[in-house]
Amino acid sequence: MADTPATNGAQGANQGGADTAPSLNALAQYTKDFSFENPNAPRSLSPQQGQPQISIQVNVNAKPMSETDYEVELKLEGDAKTQANLLFKFELNYAGIFRIRNIPQDQVHPVIMIECPRLLFPFARQIVADAVRNGGFPPLYIDPIDFVALYRQRAAQAQQAQAGAETPTA
Repeated sequence: MADTPATNGAQGANQGGADTAPSLNALAQYTKDFSFENPNAPRSLSPQQGQPQISIQVNVNAKPMSETDYEVELKLEGDAKTQANLLFKFELNYAGIFRIRNIPQDQVHPVIMIECPRLLFPFARQIVADAVRNGGFPPLYIDPIDFVALYRQRAAQAQQAQAGAETPTA
């Protein structure tokens, strides 16, 4: 029995010398930028009246590195406030390099903007939870993000902006 190396579940994809199986590979993941602020410590660590107001913003950006490789950045920004004080604030830019091959050109953008951040999110979520816990608060576990809905929302906003730019003004 001969040993033949398998590649990421694509066994047999290279038969006949043609590698035609669609693939998405994470080549690297890294924290590009991170900030955690606890400006009112130690006062902010004392028991608070009621639940804090938590706000979180999510953004995804991507840029090509080569014909098949893309850097995808998942940016998470958030804070927790009471009526009187900022309890904490964070900004995380977590990125990855992804190789995309044999995916139809019309599907590359959705793969980059939906699947790649979906792969990055659990790691970014843990970084935020650990930082908030290390700041003296209970860990903040961000709810899962629907990247399909986010992609559709951004596409609709871009379409509206483009339609508004094309409307002539009198």
